[in-house]
Amino acid sequence: MIVRVGVLGGTGPAGSALAVRLASAGVEVVIGSRAVERAKETCRSLQERWPDRELPLEGAENAGAAEAELVIVGTPWDAAAATARSVGEQLAGKVVVSMANALVRVGDEFQPLVPPRGSVAAHVQSAVADAMVAAAFHHVPARALADLARPLESDVLVCSDHPEATKATAELVSMVPGLRPLDAGYLSNAAAIEAFTAVLLQLNVRYRTRAAVRFTGIDTA
Repeated sequence: MIVRVGVLGGTGPAGSALAVRLASAGVEVVIGSRAVERAKETCRSLQERWPDRELPLEGAENAGAAEAELVIVGTPWDAAAATARSVGEQLAGKVVVSMANALVRVGDEFQPLVPPRGSVAAHVQSAVADAMVAAAFHHVPARALADLARPLESDVLVCSDHPEATKATAELVSMVPGLRPLDAGYLSNAAAIEAFTAVLLQLNVRYRTRAAVRFTGIDTA
């Protein structure tokens, strides 16, 4: 069972939201940043926001976060590959989860971009060839993840070229109440998964909600 997770670039909205949600499920989380003080301040802020919960959060530089058993890249999409590459030695042989979406807002519309290698996850895999990259957590809104007072209800699509990475990522997803992991195949599918986030964001704006994905007709028992 995974007990310690590192989040590279974990001080931003997406990374810190996933970090606090995992910590609320009992996972030890190391929030990483280029500046260790910023990482520690993010931990303090999250713990002060939820004083009734004993959140196992620790702040460190990205290199320290990369020492964890499983590592999540929580940076904006255009920094994901470079951040992973900067700690490539620590990531060798480990499962690395890419959660970023390459999107841009044009007026009232969200549009998917085409990053190098076709997806952010594939770009991260090319940057850390010795790691086992999985794509996951794209369709769970950061605000929903960060709000521990509200339960989650969402499927999480997981794709990877490494069965071990798919399994480990699915186990991590399963630790969070309300989230169900689904094996979505090879890493090539990350391009479609990431791009679909633009549709969800558009729905969230139009209906002023936090739309998530739930698939019917799938029995994972």
